[in-house]
Amino acid sequence: MNCRLSCKWIAPPLLAALFAVSLCVGAGSTGTGPFDPAAQQLLFVSRLPRTLAAVLAGAGLAIAGLIMQTIARNRFVEPATAGAAQSAALGILIATIFYPTASLALKTLVATATSLAGTTVFLATAHRLPPEQPYLVPLFGLVYGGVIGAAVTFAAWQTDLLQYVEIWMNGEFSGILRGRYELLWLAVPLVGAAWWIADRLTIMTLGRDASIGLGISYGRMLQAGLVIVSVITALTVTVVGMIPFAGLVVPNVASRLLGDNIRSSIGWVAAGGAILVLGCDIIGRLIRYPYEIPVGTVMGVTGALLFLVLLFGRRRDA
Repeated sequence: MNCRLSCKWIAPPLLAALFAVSLCVGAGSTGTGPFDPAAQQLLFVSRLPRTLAAVLAGAGLAIAGLIMQTIARNRFVEPATAGAAQSAALGILIATIFYPTASLALKTLVATATSLAGTTVFLATAHRLPPEQPYLVPLFGLVYGGVIGAAVTFAAWQTDLLQYVEIWMNGEFSGILRGRYELLWLAVPLVGAAWWIADRLTIMTLGRDASIGLGISYGRMLQAGLVIVSVITALTVTVVGMIPFAGLVVPNVASRLLGDNIRSSIGWVAAGGAILVLGCDIIGRLIRYPYEIPVGTVMGVTGALLFLVLLFGRRRDA
């Protein structure tokens, strides 16, 4: 209860503060004041869309990670380490090769299909691994995602698209402008759908037989979870690029502080993902100001450190 109250009072003001800081940080000048036309154009064309994109991407990836961990019944997986993000990049590459002028919406649609297929293969294999050895699942995910990523890199090299693939494989917000991020708003109804089925997702953590015994349509819930994870992952990779660890660290922190009831923690998971990604984006803009470090790079370092803290903390608790 104390942890939940702490999250309630800390998370919203922290997110609001980071949101305000993000609007003020950047290489461009704000002119003579907030009413200057140049300052308003910079704010509404670049900085506000970038900030909103970071919030939406972070919240969506955290929810996608929470759902993937639930349906895989393993706390060490997320879209970026289980082949979902790499499969989405493969879909974008396929759309680019066969239809170079494809819109973001069409690329997202193809990326969703390939991400759904890749995630389905991962889960089908992960459920066959020995449950008493939970570390085999993330290890398989890393290998599986690495193989798909290698295939994407090889195909991009053959088609002279390697530079584009590097953008998809390492997320950044520097190219986000008004008119290029709006697809991320689709993550909002998906988060709402996750909240709607949250109780059934919580029951799914008990396993297939127990879920069916409690009246849950395990197959339908699994399909719903796969669709939510795949669409959110495809949206993020298409618009921003791959951002690691957001879907891994935040759900684990929420589970420690708030427990495993998805309905009671899903809002804080979304807020935590938004705070983490937005904070890392601000850090990337400030470390080498006025130059930028991609948020994917900053998240890779920050997320890895946080995950190690969680991992060693769990061992001490055990």
